[in-house]
Amino acid sequence: MPNNQFLEDQRVARLATVDDRGRPHIVPIVFAYADGVVYTPIDLKPKTTSPERLRRVRNILANPQVQVLVDHYDEDWQRLGYVQLRGTAEIIERGAEYDQAIRLLEEKYQQYQELPLEGRPVIKISVERTVTWGQEL
Repeated sequence: MPNNQFLEDQRVARLATVDDRGRPHIVPIVFAYADGVVYTPIDLKPKTTSPERLRRVRNILANPQVQVLVDHYDEDWQRLGYVQLRGTAEIIERGAEYDQAIRLLEEKYQQYQELPLEGRPVIKISVERTVTWGQEL
């Protein structure tokens, strides 16, 4: 199991997906982690296309196996660390779990007071394997 405090403290992660031709795609994400699940929103930050046309969404629909990398860099290399979270992704848009995801994201990121998430899709990643490395973990 990952160090929950480490995951709560980190503000940005990287989401890796693979398209139907096996080509990787990595994007920085905001996220919340709870009970073995990562939630990341498709929010209203500027994007070049609609949510359903985003490459990460298309890739998840073609191949739901994903990986999230949450890392910490420090000039003191004794304090470096990361958590890799591998799992299966799906898009959620309603229901009790969706409401919980929105609440967790709004609690973690003050920016969502000005940039509402309600009605926006959320990527849910059910973590199946965790790899940790570093002194802080």
